[in-house]
Amino acid sequence: MYDFSFFRNNLDAVAERLAARGFALDVDAFRALDAGRRTALTESESLQARRKSESQQIGKLKASGADTEELQAKVRAMGDRVAELEKKAAELDEQFRELLAGIPNLPHESVPSGRSSEDNIVVRGGEPLAALPFPAKAHWDLGPELGILDFDRAAKVTGARFAVYVGLGARLERALINFMLDVHTREHGYTEVLPPFMINSASLYGTGQLPKFAADLFKIEATDYWLAPTAEVPVTNLFRDETLEAENLPVSLCAYTPCFRSEAGSYGRDVRGIIRQHQFQKVELVKFTRPEQSFDELEKLTGDAEDILKRLGLPFRTVVLCTGDMGFSSAKTYDIEVWLPSQGEFKEISSCSNFEAFQARRAGIRCRTGKKTEPLHTLNGSGLAVGRTWVALVENYQQADGTVVIPEALRPYLNAERITARGKLG
Repeated sequence: MYDFSFFRNNLDAVAERLAARGFALDVDAFRALDAGRRTALTESESLQARRKSESQQIGKLKASGADTEELQAKVRAMGDRVAELEKKAAELDEQFRELLAGIPNLPHESVPSGRSSEDNIVVRGGEPLAALPFPAKAHWDLGPELGILDFDRAAKVTGARFAVYVGLGARLERALINFMLDVHTREHGYTEVLPPFMINSASLYGTGQLPKFAADLFKIEATDYWLAPTAEVPVTNLFRDETLEAENLPVSLCAYTPCFRSEAGSYGRDVRGIIRQHQFQKVELVKFTRPEQSFDELEKLTGDAEDILKRLGLPFRTVVLCTGDMGFSSAKTYDIEVWLPSQGEFKEISSCSNFEAFQARRAGIRCRTGKKTEPLHTLNGSGLAVGRTWVALVENYQQADGTVVIPEALRPYLNAERITARGKLG
């Protein structure tokens, strides 16, 4: 969400910057709305001044015994017209606000220009592990063979794009969650929270998922509750409509949650396995910062997410997204991508974004320095997507005999060094 005054006074500049990310702003429509609102307010203010003056005149005439009935009727008509104009201005203001809610954030000046993911720039890493000395199996084959992943029973219980983790497969998922939370809270300075997994519409509006992305979400019938698409939503909204003291910033929070997405429009992309599921687990990192510190904190947050991959010994690269590939609310985003040998490519495992004041304005989150208050900046990133980390481990650490070596960082959580076939569920 934009500051109204800034948006109205910089329409052409805003339109030019939005064009860099492929968004065409209808400047004429906004100007027409704004002109109509201003005209209504100007006429209303003029009528109110006349109404006040003529009301005073009525008082004088009454004191002299003159007939004021006609003048009183005129003043009443002015009052009715003022009410109409104020209602019209409020309606135009609401139309302006609704249109504004559908406009993406402005990309930061440091974001490279581009039209698609092909124009993203690698800033770190990018070297895959040496090719496996045997044909790499995909996790959707290896998991069922080891008896740690069951797609058929998940489809029976729920439907397509769900999975059941079994035995060491389930324990590996849980170990990754605990490992990530332990590293982020003990070494990276985050405070762990466990938020609700259902959120209301106001929360989704605050972080920018509503109204634009309703089709990507799961709504609970006959309620104002939705299943959380990411912990970013409930954690960011913990401070909705609050003012934080600037001296206490940054506030750094992390949370594990299951995430639920309809994946509307993604049919045919990553439909096999657990890369793109309707339900998946994630550990999320969220920061609330002063405006002047937010880009330094973005670098730290991204480094915190990368550190998990380093400790697990997984090859990755970090790219800065170009203007045409950024998310709706983001001012700047780094994607961290992990190497998947079965696909011979890097796959996104975390997006780390600075939203500047975009979400804070929508959610009413401010910071106070002395007597001054202003919207603070919000940031978030996956630290990491647990299912995709599971996939990367199973594929990168697979052995010629069909087993999977467990990286040293996770062995204390699993009390095991290797995943071997132990028979399927049942």
